[in-house]
Amino acid sequence: MGIAAAGSAAPAAADSAHGTRTSQGAAEAAGQDRGLDSSSECKFGGDNIKSTPWSLQRVLLDELWSEATGENVTVAVIDTGVDKGNSQIRPALASGGKDFVGNSGGTTDVNGHGTRVAGIIAARKAPGTGFSGIAPGAKILPLRYTGSEDPKKQGNSKTLSQAIKYAVSKGVQVINISSDTVEKEPNAALEAAIQSAVAKDILVVAAAGNDGANGKQENTYPAAYDGVVAVAASDRNNERAFFSQSGKFVDVAAPGVGMVSTVPKGGQCSADGTSFSAPYVAGVAALMIQKYPGWNSEQIAARLAQTANRPGSGPDPQLGWGVVDPVAAVSGDDKPQDRPVRDKQQRGRHVSPMSLTIGESPTERTQRLSVYVMAAGTVLTLLIGGTAIAARDHRRKRAAANGPADTTTSTSH
Repeated sequence: MGIAAAGSAAPAAADSAHGTRTSQGAAEAAGQDRGLDSSSECKFGGDNIKSTPWSLQRVLLDELWSEATGENVTVAVIDTGVDKGNSQIRPALASGGKDFVGNSGGTTDVNGHGTRVAGIIAARKAPGTGFSGIAPGAKILPLRYTGSEDPKKQGNSKTLSQAIKYAVSKGVQVINISSDTVEKEPNAALEAAIQSAVAKDILVVAAAGNDGANGKQENTYPAAYDGVVAVAASDRNNERAFFSQSGKFVDVAAPGVGMVSTVPKGGQCSADGTSFSAPYVAGVAALMIQKYPGWNSEQIAARLAQTANRPGSGPDPQLGWGVVDPVAAVSGDDKPQDRPVRDKQQRGRHVSPMSLTIGESPTERTQRLSVYVMAAGTVLTLLIGGTAIAARDHRRKRAAANGPADTTTSTSH
């Protein structure tokens, strides 16, 4: 069973039985960044990016971090390892990491994929850069299940399952899996490992995958397993990134285009992929777990979905319940819910149909009669006034015509 990292990454060899590979081929087909150490645009041990990434610019970070920073929450990053050589990552690493394809303790990452994933969750703040993890107080448990230096030990669904079970044994609160199966077929052992985590009330977050450019809806695994929060990628307009896999299994979406994060040996680079959307959600979940310590994983997932920004009143196959809103997820009503519900229709959105009136309505008739009365009154007033003037003039003329003749007054002596 092949496993593909759902973001840009360097290629890995395949194992004949349960082969694993990172999906650079799928990423390149979707027009993504050509990887990490293989890319001329990204150098391990390079410089930090000074500006604040768009995925953080859109968030009121001071308000967000006044509510929670992810303190005392541990997120297992099951990936290609997390490099301890990056100064923004090193303070976030929890003890007890493990390497299932080598002997690094999970803190070596020759690929770079896992270091990016971990940085989006919990990279510490640093001078000279606007980038940090969305939950800069959380801890990262680094578990390398793939991406070994030895091409014969690249990992597979078996090592992924082992890493999940190990994370469960370490008592983490969140597991992030930025991988999906190449064949897009369920695997009983992997599903059992996922269900062991769900049964322990661990929130499992998984990338939906990057094979969505053709618009076809299909399940990917482990994202489509019950109890997993499946994360699609969104762009700057809160629309589905064109490469993001669609399907009814998608629960929520998060930024997945131009995602700045940490890389091995220090520095930062930018890449695309649902691999980098999933840790954004895992980081927000870490904030919520700190803010709502009494909530279970199902309630955390429900609030993530309920407070997301969506174009409609409910979920769709492209964005699920919508693009996660970090501030909304940790603010507002503290009452938990077990599942998201559709938004109530707003009255302002409803248009009351007009009643169809055949002929003249009572209001129109009243208005018409009023006009008639006013017109008749005006005509009558003018008629009376005109008649009175004519009569007056006629009397004056008669008086002038019938008046006394000219006379002479004599005085008798």
